[in-house]
Amino acid sequence: MTVDTTSKAPKSRPSGWHLLLAPVALLFLLPFLQMFLASVSPAAELLKFPPPIIPSRIDFSGFVTLFTESDALLWLGNTVLVATSAIVSHLVLCSLAGYGFARLAFRGRTAGIFMILATIMIPTQLLMIPTYLLFSRLRLIDSLGAAIVPWLSSAFGIFLMRQFFLSLPKELEESGLIDGANRWQVFSRIVLPLAKPALATLAIFTLLGSWNDLVWPLIAINNDHAFTLQLGLANFQGTRRTEWSLLMAGNVVATLPLILFFLIAQKQFVATMTLSGLKG
Repeated sequence: MTVDTTSKAPKSRPSGWHLLLAPVALLFLLPFLQMFLASVSPAAELLKFPPPIIPSRIDFSGFVTLFTESDALLWLGNTVLVATSAIVSHLVLCSLAGYGFARLAFRGRTAGIFMILATIMIPTQLLMIPTYLLFSRLRLIDSLGAAIVPWLSSAFGIFLMRQFFLSLPKELEESGLIDGANRWQVFSRIVLPLAKPALATLAIFTLLGSWNDLVWPLIAINNDHAFTLQLGLANFQGTRRTEWSLLMAGNVVATLPLILFFLIAQKQFVATMTLSGLKG
């Protein structure tokens, strides 16, 4: 007679915190719900004061006008290209630099990481004119490269990856070196698979920053064909008149990819935050 010793894991039950957090979560959803309702409202109702929260009828003319009478698809494609380039370059360059500062012993390592972190303390406004002059000499102004190059790497990304690599036990890498693997094989086959939560977190922050970037493209890009989505939507808001239906429809298009990406990567993001709390 055999005894089944396996037991099913107990299902998690809602706690008292769910009663508190559920209304808070709904409260955060209200601006997105209001934005969506405004995007499908008739243009005449959006001009009323105060505008009605629930539209009298569903009207998709804002979305139709957005995609037929503007270059929204081109702007969306430019934004996807900028965000994709930023994420890929951040994952590659920041992970390599972070691992070098965390594990490789070289002269000036401590001073180097402090100099990189010091750049975070410099206000962005002070860097606008020097960056513009540099990009002008490189002939990147009024091109999509002006929006891509600043997002190739960041001090925050290097610091985040360095701190994660420092939290990993050195014994894992030493065992790989003893087995005959070189430093690159240890990094690519042992360290990087363990760094998936940190890489997902870095990807989320990079996507949010590059996707919503407006100030620098507003200064460096005047060519309509090189506009990003945020820069294109800014043109719908003028001094005397604002195209609210187009603006709300464009905001829905700009926000939806971010929500989908976060829903996909949220498990890795939470895993990184949990690991950071345990190591802290």
